[in-house]
Amino acid sequence: MLAIVSLGFITALPFISASPAILNPVAAHPEQPLITAPPVAWTPSRTTNYAKRGIVSDIESDLSSLLASASSDVAAVFSDFPAGADVQSSLGLDDSQVAALPTQVLNLPGYANYTEQGWNLRFRAMVYKQPAISQSKLNDLANGFLIGTSVQSLPAAESSQAVNLTAEIYVIQQSNQNITFSLAPAPTAGIDGGAVMAAGGTQVIEYPIPTTEEGDVDGFVQINSAGLTPGNATNQTQVLNEYVQGTDTGNASAYLVPNQGMTVISDIDDILRITQIYDPKNGLFNTFAKPFVPWMNMPEIYLNWSTSLTDLHFHYLTTTPEQATRPYMSYIYGTYPLGSFDTRPLNFSNTAATVSIRKYLLERIFQTFPQRKFILVADTSNSDVMKDYPLMATEFPNQVQCIFLRNTTATDSLDHFPYDTSGFQSLNQQSYMFFLVPDDLKNLDIANGHCYNASIKQNLTFGYQGLPFGLSTGSGNGSSNSTSSGSRVILAGNTGLWGWAGLTLLGCLVSGVL
Repeated sequence: MLAIVSLGFITALPFISASPAILNPVAAHPEQPLITAPPVAWTPSRTTNYAKRGIVSDIESDLSSLLASASSDVAAVFSDFPAGADVQSSLGLDDSQVAALPTQVLNLPGYANYTEQGWNLRFRAMVYKQPAISQSKLNDLANGFLIGTSVQSLPAAESSQAVNLTAEIYVIQQSNQNITFSLAPAPTAGIDGGAVMAAGGTQVIEYPIPTTEEGDVDGFVQINSAGLTPGNATNQTQVLNEYVQGTDTGNASAYLVPNQGMTVISDIDDILRITQIYDPKNGLFNTFAKPFVPWMNMPEIYLNWSTSLTDLHFHYLTTTPEQATRPYMSYIYGTYPLGSFDTRPLNFSNTAATVSIRKYLLERIFQTFPQRKFILVADTSNSDVMKDYPLMATEFPNQVQCIFLRNTTATDSLDHFPYDTSGFQSLNQQSYMFFLVPDDLKNLDIANGHCYNASIKQNLTFGYQGLPFGLSTGSGNGSSNSTSSGSRVILAGNTGLWGWAGLTLLGCLVSGVL
């Protein structure tokens, strides 16, 4: 049976909402899948005399606009990947040539929740074809992602990494495809974080909705729960392996997450690996050419959590585009505890997903597991994290256990992006901590909600911090426990020069006051 088949014309379906309907799979003939490894291979300025003019609010407004523009410039290369039709056209391939290419599938490790109807698995995959591109053309394409160097001048290993990742980006997504996949218990080797091999669950499922225009499927499907422990009767995550039929590229793992317990939702760049995404040259080089390496001893921290918190589930959420997922999964599964995965989806038909990918994905998992507690981990260089993480604590006040944020401005001289701490002003200090090194996360009583190490100075102003020349905005006095009120500009934090951004922002301050 051909597992991936082409259908006739069908209108692309919208991106499934945070609380999707459970789909009933089409019956399929059971087959015993070949067991393979679960991971996929890869003195402040005087402002009181000018309060009536709203100087500070004007500065913050201008600053917000400036940062949005600068951030988009840094991230543009990661969001403007070519679409399949553009790839096909640029390579001069006709439909018959594309049809002759083997079908491949990127399958993201998903999570399942338990309801009265049984286990419901979130299945997310992308169907695509990999065109044959000449080495010289691939080199040229890869050079487009590098600044100040080229693949020709890199060592062989770095050159190969850049070319291979580029090839994964220049693919042709396949719409109107049906996917059949099988499930089987995962071997215990390599499973951690309190996860166990499922005792049952072997089955074959025909996913009932075809791929979108972007080659994507993403939704929940009800699975046969025979042999599986109900989610309200265990505190351990059960693991199944997934195998997409008709290709050897679609293997992944499925995590059946209990109703209660704790889930770590972790960003990856500049918290689990050194990326320096805030510096375009280094950010691109560290992603496309340099082998992924951990940031300090963060693997030790996650390993300790996985063994000391027995009801823990790990979910890795990065806004890296879907096409670049494989290197991230390969790195994570070789360095950190196994867990489910989310990346930036290709299907932007849903407005919420277009406006705020991270918020959309966060709300989705929070709503899927309303009884679970969440530990949110990331760094201050992401403006969406600085807004969305405290927002989750407001939207879901009983579900956020801890928020841990690495202060990249304080720990990396290349990070010149201010960060906005205003969202944390109403939160209990015990529920969050801005930290400098991974060891700051040791010896915390996370299980009982004690997430703040009092020896780590927070110095929060509840406004923009990390501005050039040590300037900050906000209603605080540099301490997270401040009770002062009234907006003002103060000196705090990084006193280094900022280059063009520092001069631009300083110009905003000077022009506003004068």
